[in-house]
Amino acid sequence: MCGIAGQFLRERNAEPAAIRSMCDQIRHRGPDDEGFHVDGGCGIGMRRLSIIDLSTGHQPMSNEDGTVWVVFNGEVYNYQELRADLIRKGHRFRTNSDTETLVHLYEEEGTQGIQKLRGMFAYAIWDARTRSVLLVRDRFGKKPLYFAALPEGLYFGSELKCLRAAGVPLEIDDEALQLYFWCFYIPDPWSPYKAIRKLPAGGWMRYHADGKIEQGRYWQLPVPVEEAAPGFTETEACERVRELFDESVRLRLMADVPLGAFLSGGIDSSSVVASMTLQTKEPVKTFSIGFDEPNFNELPLAAAVARKYNTDHHEMIVRPNSVDLVTKLVRHFDEPFADSSAIPTYLVSEFAAQYVKVALTGDGGDELFAGYDSFFAVQRNRRMDRVPRPLRKMMSIGADLLPYSAYGKHYLRMMSRSTALDRYLESDTPHYLLRKLLKKEWMPAIDTAFLRSRLAHCLPPNGADILTQALYFETAAKLTGDMLVKVDRMSMANSLEVRCPMLDHKLAELAARIPHSWKMKNGRGKDIFIRALGDRLPPELLNQPKRGFGVPLELWFRGSLRSFLWDHLTSASFLNRGMVSAEFVHHLLSEHDRGRRNNCHHLWKLLMLELWFRDFEQCRDVPAAVGAQDRAV
Repeated sequence: MCGIAGQFLRERNAEPAAIRSMCDQIRHRGPDDEGFHVDGGCGIGMRRLSIIDLSTGHQPMSNEDGTVWVVFNGEVYNYQELRADLIRKGHRFRTNSDTETLVHLYEEEGTQGIQKLRGMFAYAIWDARTRSVLLVRDRFGKKPLYFAALPEGLYFGSELKCLRAAGVPLEIDDEALQLYFWCFYIPDPWSPYKAIRKLPAGGWMRYHADGKIEQGRYWQLPVPVEEAAPGFTETEACERVRELFDESVRLRLMADVPLGAFLSGGIDSSSVVASMTLQTKEPVKTFSIGFDEPNFNELPLAAAVARKYNTDHHEMIVRPNSVDLVTKLVRHFDEPFADSSAIPTYLVSEFAAQYVKVALTGDGGDELFAGYDSFFAVQRNRRMDRVPRPLRKMMSIGADLLPYSAYGKHYLRMMSRSTALDRYLESDTPHYLLRKLLKKEWMPAIDTAFLRSRLAHCLPPNGADILTQALYFETAAKLTGDMLVKVDRMSMANSLEVRCPMLDHKLAELAARIPHSWKMKNGRGKDIFIRALGDRLPPELLNQPKRGFGVPLELWFRGSLRSFLWDHLTSASFLNRGMVSAEFVHHLLSEHDRGRRNNCHHLWKLLMLELWFRDFEQCRDVPAAVGAQDRAV
């Protein structure tokens, strides 16, 4: 696991000092080693967290004659199988690392070979023969990769701060921030800056010396099916889920360093721990965090799993003073990011990093196997389609007449939406809230048509059932843009590698073949997964309501974080940006203070935006890296 960075300049040579400066920004991603390679206008570099082949895994790595070089962030779990095949074809290896496999696979098959990789990765290959740079990102986007294709050349890096250090222009992208207000994060391929984009999950890009760009996709998320294929039974599905899940866990046990698991007390992480225990000899190291607030504390459930499997269990309680790290989180994300579960993710990563360098987690199960309560809400809301359109129009007018504070406004507005997809997309951020919050001159297009058009690549083809669309969007948009960003930044901030067995692409392809009715059955989500693996878990786990990995933010905003929140959201610096209505922000704050309505998620979104702006303005004034051209920002 590493961080990578580089540049390919068209009319001047790359400077080693500039590459080093880019990599210095991501030292936390790889504190164990560093390496650089410069060849004319191309310079690539890395910071390494040593996990596999500790003695000979130094990067960058090249082929036999030094014409192809790679810097790599991630793990390829089937590299030994690929390596054996490449050796049979005449390739010579100098190391035992998965990184070197990428070089020879590229020599043998070019971009066609990418689809053979099984793992999580972001890497860059410098091909001196064709004078081109190839960028590649894994199927789900577990590992980040930003790039800027400018007139003078290409810049890329694992984090935005790499490109900022290289002097890439930092003009803010208003459209990206508009998407942030809808989504609580900036989805792929946007970044907060116009010049910088994220390489799409499952995608590749080649940049040539003349500035020509080629792009492609080697994998796309399969569309979940509504009906099972002929002959495919629930019994067979359970057997295949169990088999592929255990295989996915086994592959991710590969490491030459201490390894453990996050244990939340939920179905997914508990299943991972159970599978790890059944496939290893030593007790699994498990890590759990909890809260004094009972509704957010899953430590007793996690402890039940730890006892059942006799794990080497470690737990800690998070108290309000732990959120002093909020400003630190903003610096690690580099962009507005409003998922408050980043706090416990950072803390459990920091906790686990004291004992291990690799941790497995259960992320991805709810998206692939329909575990979220919101999927049942999608089903229930289908009844609204029966309401005649003229009546919906009247409901819309009625909703507009009601004040924002009226509780019936949201229900009437949802009833009046023209499509089930609009209702789903608007469930987290109601249209009428944005209309009250944002100034018209800053964001005129406040409707779900804006969101549908910008995120069309995260939705299945037209005609798909609404539940299919919701399942697909949760995985293609929210999982990649929110969940996996949170896990990557918070774990790598603590130099900890996190692996997600649930997001093995073969398991995901199997999940897509399982119809909705097998996933959402017996009044619960993930039913097929529970039937496949539930016998391994303590019975009390199976009857628990679904809980998110969250924090008691509602209470903290009325207690220990109240002054911090009010000071920032009522400050002149925030209100003078010309984005939001000062009157409505004050209304949200007061309403939350009185306990009349829980506005914590929207307030957290605004707080993270203001903290990001302050961090951006501070970093913008820092001189660009050595070797970067002078540019107006």
